[in-house]
Amino acid sequence: MKSGSFFAELKRRNVYKVAVAYVVAGWALAQGIAQVFPLFDVPSWALRLMVLLIVVGLPVALVLAWTFELTPQGVKLTATADAMPTAGHRTRHTWIYVVVVGGIFSAGLFFLGRYTAEKTIASRSTEATADSTSIQKSIAVLPFKNLSRDPDNAYFAEGIQDEILTHLAKIADLKVIARTSTQKYKSAPDNLREVGKQLGVANILEGSVQRSGDLVHVNAQLIRADTNAHLWAESYDCKLSEGVFTVEVEVAQKVASALHAKLTGAEEQALAAKPTNNPEAYDAYLRGLAFDAHSTYSSDATKTAIDWYERAVQLDPNFAFSWARLSRAHANMYFRNGDATVARRDAAMTSLANAQKLQPDSAETGLALGYYQYWVLRDYPLAKSTFELVRKTLPGNSEVLQALGAVTRREGNWDQSVSYWQQSLALDPRNAELLSNAAFTYALLRQFPTALKLYDRALDLVPNDPDLMAIKATIYQAQGRLDEAARLLTEVNALTPSGSAFGTKVAQLRLERNHNEAIRLLEIRLARFNFGSEIDRGVNQMLLAFAQRLAGDNTGAKATAEQARHTLEPLFKDQPDNSDLAAVSALVNAVLDDKDAALRAAERATALLPSVKDRVNGPAFEENLALVQAMFGENSRAITTLKRLLQTPCTSFLDGPELTPARLKIDPLWDPLRADPAFQKLCEEQQP
Repeated sequence: MKSGSFFAELKRRNVYKVAVAYVVAGWALAQGIAQVFPLFDVPSWALRLMVLLIVVGLPVALVLAWTFELTPQGVKLTATADAMPTAGHRTRHTWIYVVVVGGIFSAGLFFLGRYTAEKTIASRSTEATADSTSIQKSIAVLPFKNLSRDPDNAYFAEGIQDEILTHLAKIADLKVIARTSTQKYKSAPDNLREVGKQLGVANILEGSVQRSGDLVHVNAQLIRADTNAHLWAESYDCKLSEGVFTVEVEVAQKVASALHAKLTGAEEQALAAKPTNNPEAYDAYLRGLAFDAHSTYSSDATKTAIDWYERAVQLDPNFAFSWARLSRAHANMYFRNGDATVARRDAAMTSLANAQKLQPDSAETGLALGYYQYWVLRDYPLAKSTFELVRKTLPGNSEVLQALGAVTRREGNWDQSVSYWQQSLALDPRNAELLSNAAFTYALLRQFPTALKLYDRALDLVPNDPDLMAIKATIYQAQGRLDEAARLLTEVNALTPSGSAFGTKVAQLRLERNHNEAIRLLEIRLARFNFGSEIDRGVNQMLLAFAQRLAGDNTGAKATAEQARHTLEPLFKDQPDNSDLAAVSALVNAVLDDKDAALRAAERATALLPSVKDRVNGPAFEENLALVQAMFGENSRAITTLKRLLQTPCTSFLDGPELTPARLKIDPLWDPLRADPAFQKLCEEQQP
């Protein structure tokens, strides 16, 4: 066939028209896909695939056009269609229709895409504007400088700063960074832009306090972080006897006004509430707050805070805020510091009742109630409901979010807990304790890489902190990476103040099977360390007994276990419902080969705090029971429990790492099960 004849044949068979129509229709279809697919969140790879199919379809369409023709009788082979002179005319009209419809379809999709794109852009612009407005209303209150001649008045400057921050946190229209993230900055740092960037805020409140007897001078200034522009400044002179809290309230109100924050009627009323008319009581209250700020790490600080709060309510029995703080401090001692006595519980309850009688609807009373339900009653759903109510009156308070993160973790609502920790970190980004709490949650879930990143962030804030380094070491222990864990524990010795860090060191030596070194450290600690409570002494005696038993010194182990029993028994009178005490007693009796007493105590610990009630500590008591069962040859029961615990968040009761196949494989505590095939299978399982 000649080239001229070939092109004439292409024209006669309408191949040109098919090509043009296909290109127009394909272009229209591609435009429609590009505009519509994103509306339904269709992935980009699907869009690219559709375009590729359209391109590949062009030669196929041309081959079909060469082979077939459209006639009034239908689609015919070209050889047959040649005998029908009207086919070309009808085909031409058909392809015109195709082109017109394709063009209309393309135009319609184009304008639809433009309209939806404009709507999307407008929506994103609105969101960006809202975010920008939120950032403009963000603030960090830096430590107020103490200008008093007496350095002991530092507590007073801290208290003023803390109270102003508390007032600001009651305003929902403001984002307020928590004091724990600001307290390590200078009162007037050189580079405010960097401070604002680190804290994620646009504005900084600086101030100073000077006290001389009854006279108080307060200076405050609100500064734009990125430009150093002063938005507002004021100086106040007042008498302590007239109430310095009026200054605190006015500063909060002026800051809110300068940032154009809208206050509801309820917020204005909450700000105006006067805590006490007694200046001496208020001074004692501020002293209590200063010690309370360090209560997480020190039971002595909590006890001192209690003394000052008690002084405040003695001076003013109607001081509801101080009653609320006193209740919280007692509940803290009951829950965290090994003082789960009836007397401590009653003190927390009585103080709470006084706060409720005086100011039942205040946020401070609500917080005290929530902590009593959490720390004393261990009623986590009830505490959660209370904290959620308090959050409405303290919308910018990081502490409420932390409490919600903790109680939802106890409930086993892991996604909620993680969300609350993240929200809290947005308001308190440089709080090492908060970062550690969030990391611990991920560690419980055995999401170790995420946990390690959060611990590293915390260590950036407090380098070489022994507690943080020790708890990070437990992650490596759980993964069987003992060399890396050991490097983090090199500075921990027999007299390290942190009992938690020392316990992790003992666990490390146990996992390394270096029992003689563990014995040496424990003997020095028991001889020379000043324990905060008798239960701490009893725990260390129990750890020594276990180390001696694992080292093959059964006689020495039993002698030490008798000492531990002698230490612990008197504590049961005042703390009959202390699950920790029951679990330690179980292990002591196990070393003494008293099977009935050991199993009874271990089962009591699980009954006092079952896993269905507490998803954090409950499983640890189940592991403790499994250990006792293993020590007395009840392999099947122990292995069944361990198999179940490997599928749920679980830490070790003995200050050790999370329960994992890697730890089971190396921990000498489980040597009694080592030869059992079912246990060997557990050790080889993949990480849940």
